[in-house]
Parts: sequence; C-alpha cells; structure tokens
Amino acid sequence: MNRRATGHTDWCGRDHRCGLGEHRSEEIVVDLPGHGRAVLVRVRTAAGREHAEVRVRVALAPAELPARWQLVGLLGDLRQAVTRAAIATRPQPGRAAR
Repeated sequence: MNRRATGHTDWCGRDHRCGLGEHRSEEIVVDLPGHGRAVLVRVRTAAGREHAEVRVRVALAPAELPARWQLVGLLGDLRQAVTRAAIATRPQPGRAAR
C-alpha cells in the first residue's frame, strides 16, 4: 500500500471525493436491509493524518424504552470499537512505531 504524503494514494477515489487537500476512498457499504447499514471511508487529511470515517444507521424499535436500550447498547459498542482502534495505533513494546 502506498502512503505518499502528497498526491493520490493507491486507495484514493480520485474524483469529487478529494478536495481541500483531503483524500477519500470509495465507500465500503455493509447493508442489512430492514436492520441497518454501515458505511466506511478511509480519509487522509491535508496534514497527512489518516482516519476511518464510519456512518452507521440502525433500525430502532417502535417503542421508546426498547429504542433507548438499543441506543445505550450501540453507544457502548461504538465506545469499545473506537477504544480498540485507538489501542491498535499505540506503539507496541519492542516494536517500532509505523
């Protein structure tokens, strides 16, 4: 995988997604009809920092209390996913940072 600081990357969409010095991949979509959808985009900012941008849409229960419990569970799962990703970016003891 090419990680040049300037120009398009190998994963860049190379079209209207790129702008203001930012590079964006094509969307990766996971669609579960009637239940939810997730969209993942890899982004490199003008400063060279890379991010994963994730949008999630989940069908909620029609009743208020079950919908709230779904939201509580979803937020907990998102916190765990973000924490896991943050831990993965830390240099490991005995290994050089990438």
